[in-house]
Amino acid sequence: MRVETPKVESLVDFPLGTGEGPCWDSVNGMLYFIDIPAPALFRLDPKTRRIDRFEMPSTIGSFGLAADGRAIVALRSGVHMFDFASGRFEFVVNPEPDKPANRLNDGKVGPDGRFWVGSMDDRPEKEPVAALYRIDISGRATKMLDGLTVSNGLAWSPNGKVLYHSDSRQRFVQTFDYASATGEISNRKVIRTLEEGDGRPDGAAMDCEGFYWSAGVSAGCLNRIAPDGTIDRKVMLPVASPTMPCFGGDDLRTLYVTSLATDRTGVRQAGTLITFRVDVAGAPIGRFGAHA
Repeated sequence: MRVETPKVESLVDFPLGTGEGPCWDSVNGMLYFIDIPAPALFRLDPKTRRIDRFEMPSTIGSFGLAADGRAIVALRSGVHMFDFASGRFEFVVNPEPDKPANRLNDGKVGPDGRFWVGSMDDRPEKEPVAALYRIDISGRATKMLDGLTVSNGLAWSPNGKVLYHSDSRQRFVQTFDYASATGEISNRKVIRTLEEGDGRPDGAAMDCEGFYWSAGVSAGCLNRIAPDGTIDRKVMLPVASPTMPCFGGDDLRTLYVTSLATDRTGVRQAGTLITFRVDVAGAPIGRFGAHA
């Protein structure tokens, strides 16, 4: 296992509560990210460092960019389409209207244009009452997995044939065969369990070589995990609790990483957004409604 400590740069001059969900807009060269409790969605121009802030009406767990220029956002009130220009929200679906103690968490658009989003038990004494949902372009929500505690870590292999997923509290990373024509999953395999010292799995990203970059939220690191579950590389970061990496830049070799506010190390640290260059390009992220 290779251990690296890159030289990083901070991209925000204000504190984040729970920075999450960095997503690269390859069409416009912008980076989007969220602060879950703020609640807000941000757009960063890496060239000018301008940041636009879009207020959300309730807690935002995740989002994805859509083919029509809007975003699909996972709020406490359900999944909505958000128009950046007008600020208008269009309700799509609430996957869990009967579970008020849950909230929607990590979500990502797959290579086939469907939005996948998981929930989490939002109570301190967390139980396995959460689930993972597939949101089709029609707006229909289908429960794909249940028995989860904190659904996280969605990513797809570069060829779109394998779905990666994690549970931050149950600490496993698992894979499924993915049928892009139907959005069905099969052949579940748990490829790795990560302890506190390894870095419990939070958000994740996929590189073009098929390695899964998992944010080790309990260990201040990123774990680059091979398809067989081996940790190929550990990237040590100056943030105590990284939440999600994202590949961006013109060559997809710039890594962006969000983090959350924590006193895990004994010193209070605000959430933030950092960046550094890497030696491998990322796999492109889908847009909701494209190729579905």
